[in-house]
Amino acid sequence: MTASESGDADATVEYAVLLDVLRHGRRNDDRRFDSAPIAYALGETNFRLLELTLEEDADVSIGDRVAIAPTADRELVQRVEESSFGDLSNTASSEVEYVVEDIVDADEKRFVDFYNDAQPITLRLHQLNLLPGIGKKLRDKILEERKRYGPFESFEDLEERVSGLHHPKEVIVERIIEELHDDDVKYKTFVRNDQ
Repeated sequence: MTASESGDADATVEYAVLLDVLRHGRRNDDRRFDSAPIAYALGETNFRLLELTLEEDADVSIGDRVAIAPTADRELVQRVEESSFGDLSNTASSEVEYVVEDIVDADEKRFVDFYNDAQPITLRLHQLNLLPGIGKKLRDKILEERKRYGPFESFEDLEERVSGLHHPKEVIVERIIEELHDDDVKYKTFVRNDQ
């Protein structure tokens, strides 16, 4: 049993979105036609890249949402294992950006709240500076705007209130993709290995 397979029955159900489905297992598997179907997926909550071993009769396709935890709530998934970007199939790696965009769109408040709640990491580095294109001046504009006029309500509100901050949603998506691609990113804000 992997760490992600254990779970409390009372816990909130965790979902993942399928990036690719390989009905006969991996291509480089010698037992290809005897292998269980697998899927590559992206966790919705913590953006973990996963390899799922599916039930033989699982009727799923790219873009479907499946329960991955707790174990008692999984109907289509036998096993869950951590994966890395380099392990993904070509199809899965090409789907990642679209799935990240969909997750950010579906839970806009969560990502707008990042702009509302971001704090300093060190004396010289702020969480907002981790986002692509946000330097000291733009960071200070965001902080001043949220201090003077309160929390941001939406990405549109952010864009209207902070001059120079164009496409705040795309900035978040770009950071998530960067964290997924590079295992050596020092500060991971969105991609976490916690359960």
